[in-house]
Amino acid sequence: MGKTIVVVDYGAGNLRNICKALEYVSADSGARIVLTDDAAQIVAADKVVLPGVGAFADCRQGLQSRGLFQRMRDVADAGTPLLGICVGMQLLFDVGEEMGTWEGLGLIPGRIIKFRWADEKHSDAGRPLPVPHIGWNQVTPRSPHALLHDVDPHGYAYFVHSFHAADVDAHDVLCTTEYGYEFPSVVAHRNVSGIQFHPEKSQDVGLQMLKNFVES
Repeated sequence: MGKTIVVVDYGAGNLRNICKALEYVSADSGARIVLTDDAAQIVAADKVVLPGVGAFADCRQGLQSRGLFQRMRDVADAGTPLLGICVGMQLLFDVGEEMGTWEGLGLIPGRIIKFRWADEKHSDAGRPLPVPHIGWNQVTPRSPHALLHDVDPHGYAYFVHSFHAADVDAHDVLCTTEYGYEFPSVVAHRNVSGIQFHPEKSQDVGLQMLKNFVES
């Protein structure tokens, strides 16, 4: 029987698209994709996906209000592979600085900050680049990892975000992306990994990473 991969339902958007993408890439593996907010199912899963759309504080509250914030830590502590996507990735870090300062799950050392511009040279118009960062951008591998198997090292992915990970240990950075300056776009620490872009919208690059997560 295939593995059970749980997508955590805590009120974040885009859940159906994530599930459909996971179902597509797992067709050959026999993995079962389950969307649930049931803590027992989440903790018992073979692998867990934590999605997220919107603000760090709102997503954190969505987890907290359903009694799932600590469950995510329990999943990681048990050694279960855990993948965070978009704001789900951001929640994996120690602190988020959106609309105040908020405690994250503390599963990957680092913090989440808004894009900052040290100068104005990054725009042809002589102004800082627009925030949010929206659209296709290159994802450059920095460290070998199972999540990157057969992923195009010159590939592009689709981003929508105003905040990004910072102060991340170099050993935890799998890929970076340039938007005015370089920021971590794919990360991993022990059994916990995160993707800043939307893999379900990123064609071959995103689908291959999801496939690697399912099959690794």
